[in-house]
Amino acid sequence: MNILSIQSHVAYGHVGNASATFPMQRLGVDVWPIHTVQFSNHTGYGGWKGRVFDGGMIDEVMEGIAERGVLPQCDGVLSGYMGSADIGHAILSAVEKVRAANPKALYCCDPVIGDTGRGVFVRPGIPEFMREQAVPAADIVTPNQFELELLTDIGIKSIADAHRAVEVLRDAGPKVVMVTSLETEETPADAIDLMAVDSRGSWRVRTPRLDVSLNGAGDAIAALFFTHYLREQSAAAALSKAASSVYGLLRRTKEAGSREILTVAAQDEFVAPSQLFEPEAI
Repeated sequence: MNILSIQSHVAYGHVGNASATFPMQRLGVDVWPIHTVQFSNHTGYGGWKGRVFDGGMIDEVMEGIAERGVLPQCDGVLSGYMGSADIGHAILSAVEKVRAANPKALYCCDPVIGDTGRGVFVRPGIPEFMREQAVPAADIVTPNQFELELLTDIGIKSIADAHRAVEVLRDAGPKVVMVTSLETEETPADAIDLMAVDSRGSWRVRTPRLDVSLNGAGDAIAALFFTHYLREQSAAAALSKAASSVYGLLRRTKEAGSREILTVAAQDEFVAPSQLFEPEAI
C-alpha cells in the first residue's frame, strides 16, 4: 500500500508527518511524505525555528512524483494541518492528480481547525476553506468534536446530536466520518468516546480518560484509521484498531512522563495494541 501524506513536519518531536508517517510505515505502508512546513519543534513550546512552505513547492514535488510514473500505485492521500488556503489548493490539486491516475484512490482529510479549550488555532480563512472545499472533496474526514460542531453549526450534547452533525457532513461529500474526543451526556466522566460512521452503520469506541494533553495524537489516529480503513473497508474495524493503538500510545507516554508522544518507543502499540477496545453499534 502507498499513501501520499501532505502535512506539517518537525525535526524534534511528533506532530504532523512526524506523528503520522511512522505508524503507517510500522503497519507496512510505503508513505510518500510531503511537508507543508519544516519546523524545529511544534509550536506548543512557544518558540520554534523553521519556515512555512507555499503551495508552489507542493505542486513542484507532486510534479516530480508524477514524472516517476508512480501515481497509479498511490492508494490514498492524507492531509492534516493546512497553513494557508494556498497550501490547501495545492493539496486538492494533488488529490485530483492521484484520482486521475488511480480512480480507486481515497482522500482522507483531517480538518485541523481547533479544539475544545483552545478554540480555533489556524489562520483566518482556513475554517471556511475546510468547510467549503476540503471536506466536500474528501472521501473520509476525521474531525474532533469541536471541529465537527464548527463545520456543521450543530452543538453536540447527545449521541443524537452527533449523529445529526455527522450526517450533515456526509451529505456534503465524505461518506466515512470518524469523530475523536467526543463527550456527550452519555459519556462517563472517566471516559472519552470516539465515533465512526460509514454506509454500514455507526459505531462508538469508549476508552478510559487519560489526564494528558499532548500534541500529535490526532495526527496519529487519523493516519491509523485511514490505513486500517483502506485495508478492511470497515469503519468499525478501523475505529477499533486505531483507537486501541492510540490509547496504548498515550497510556505509555503518560506513564513515562514524556511531553512528546512515544511514537518510536511505543511502536508495538500500532501493530498489536496492548488493549483492544471493541466497537459498539449506536
